[in-house]
This record gives sequence, structure tokens and C-alpha cells, in this order.
Amino acid sequence: MPARSCIFCSIVRGETPAYVVLDEPDVIAFLDNRPLFPGHCLLIPRVHHEVLTDLPAALVGPLFTTAQRLARAVESALSADGFFVAINNRVSQSVPHLHVHVVPRRQKDGLKGFFWPRYKYAGEREMCDVRDAIVTAYADG
Repeated sequence: MPARSCIFCSIVRGETPAYVVLDEPDVIAFLDNRPLFPGHCLLIPRVHHEVLTDLPAALVGPLFTTAQRLARAVESALSADGFFVAINNRVSQSVPHLHVHVVPRRQKDGLKGFFWPRYKYAGEREMCDVRDAIVTAYADG
């Protein structure tokens, strides 16, 4: 998919609105609009790469160092019991732009195997509150 038609590239360019939780030189992260749970974030490289194996070695460190910090922030901001980090490559990858899922977890949250329910935010206010909590925790992190 050319970067021009990629929704995530459009978010990077500021053409498509998103609830951004971090914006750094190599990466950007925002709330998933169909989250498993509130606080489910997508971390992407700014430059279009379809899958992890396409990512230049020089960007692997910045991506995963940021994923580590973001996971800590998500867990803290949402008072979660833990988190999971996942990457789909082609199969189940709804947007063909490399993205890392960072999802807060709680004991008995209902996730079993790979059949996960999706959560709907109650509205923009909830999305803003969750985004702001993660932004604050990330900055403190």
C-alpha cells in the first residue's frame, strides 16, 4: 500500500485526527479507535513500513525502547495489573503499516486465547481522559 493511501501515514501527516499519546522523532502512538480495553494504544514508526521485517535495523531500538516506556505508562495510567504487547504481521493486520499494540490487562479481564471482545469508549470525553492520563504517565516515565 503506498504511504499516500495509508491511514496511519495520514495520522502521521496530521491529516487524520487521532488521540495521540506520544509524538517523537521516529515514532508516534495513539489510542486504538476499537480498543480491547481503554488505554489500548498503537505505536507506529513515522515512516511507512508494512511489517516488522521491513523495519530498518536502526529503527528497531527506538521503536521497542518507546514500546517499553509506553507499556509502563499505560500500566501506570490505567492502574492496570499488567499489559501485553503484540504485533500482527499481515495476518490480522487491519492496517498494513507496522504497529505495536500496547494493551492494559487486569486479572480476569475476559481475554482468552485470541478471541477477544472489543470495548467501545463511552465517548470523546473518555478517550480524552485516557489519552491525557497516558501522556502524563509517559512524560513521568
